[in-house]
Amino acid sequence: MSSLDAALAGTRFQSYLYAYPHKTAYRRIEPALPLGPLWQHERRDALFLYLHVPFCEQRCGFCNLFTRPVPPSELIDAYLGTLARQVAVVRRALDEGGAFAFARRAIGGGTPTLLDARQLEQVAALFLQMGARTDTPMSVETSPETALPDRLAVVVAAGADRISMGVQSFVDAECKAVNRPQKAADVHLALRAIRDSGVATLNVDLMYGLPGQTAETFAYSMRAALEYRPEELYLYPLYVRPLTTLGRKGAAAVDQHRVALYEQGRAMLAEAGYRQISMRMFRRVDGPDGDHAPVYCCQDDGMVGLGVGARSYTRAVHYSSEWAVGTHGVRDIIDRWVTKTDAELGVADYGFVLDDAEQRRRWLILSLLSDDGLDLATYRARFASDVATDFPELAELGAFVTTTPTTMRLTADGLARADAIGPWLASDAVRARMEAFDLK
Repeated sequence: MSSLDAALAGTRFQSYLYAYPHKTAYRRIEPALPLGPLWQHERRDALFLYLHVPFCEQRCGFCNLFTRPVPPSELIDAYLGTLARQVAVVRRALDEGGAFAFARRAIGGGTPTLLDARQLEQVAALFLQMGARTDTPMSVETSPETALPDRLAVVVAAGADRISMGVQSFVDAECKAVNRPQKAADVHLALRAIRDSGVATLNVDLMYGLPGQTAETFAYSMRAALEYRPEELYLYPLYVRPLTTLGRKGAAAVDQHRVALYEQGRAMLAEAGYRQISMRMFRRVDGPDGDHAPVYCCQDDGMVGLGVGARSYTRAVHYSSEWAVGTHGVRDIIDRWVTKTDAELGVADYGFVLDDAEQRRRWLILSLLSDDGLDLATYRARFASDVATDFPELAELGAFVTTTPTTMRLTADGLARADAIGPWLASDAVRARMEAFDLK
């Protein structure tokens, strides 16, 4: 059995790969790197500005995001205070390199709309202090419980053109099975509130492989979501990972019929007029800007992350705060972060330094896992070599990849296996770090 066959057999439905290297490959950076010099020679005309809110109203059973449920009000106030100090420090660091501009911005979490309207106004003001314009496109995460009209009005007034909500299922019993006690009636209220807010792009997340889910119930959730004509829709498989609520309970992911559910969802979306962008992402072709709506190019554009749990990407250094999943680990990191000094906020002291080989591998993976695929000339111009020479293992992909004189891209069957192909392409060094990571 080849290494690819083993990957396809063992990890097709194990984890998402939305960044490379994975955060479990991050370690302490010594000596710490001052942010000013780190960003000085980066491309600075199309940065992504990301702000992380590590709080939510509940912890779903499958969630391994960096978030703390039901935070005390004094912790939220302390967090926003430290965040404001970080903004001032990072802005000064960016200013050292001269002019810069943001192409996109986002507020993620956690659940940013757990913050009340006044607190969301504080956050919106921080974007302006960082130098983002009010017309810079902005995405905001929300939830059925917190998508309230007054909070939505704040973020839309601040420039949000995209609001994303994790629905997962419109079947109450399926949500309850993964420790998500939402009611479908509340989901519909929230979706109507988002539509009433006037935001240009609504994104809905749905899950497949939930306990008790059938082809009929999944189709029901798909039809319920499509009633709102979301401009984007993501399909996520259920993964059960260590230290999550489901993981602690010893639950097992339901693999039976999951491939069929994915194919069912993909077919329904194609019939409804959606184009597949990646394994998970589908975009409505007749939505804003149709088939040509911009997608952030994380291979080429730097990301400035603010807040504990946020990651920042330069070409050669990825950095963040520490990461945990368990309740105590997350609380400890947040409690220490809110007491950081300005000097500590002004350096990259935890992350991953990418040498030339890892930069090439990152470009390959993130390009190949999207529908646009890898532009061969762009790769050659950036790295002065051919991707097939740098990565002879690509030949093993066989029927899962198609190559033209200009582009290498995954086939539809290849995209469906992206969660195996992505980790399979990781370097031995990154894989070893991930396996040795002490998850807390």
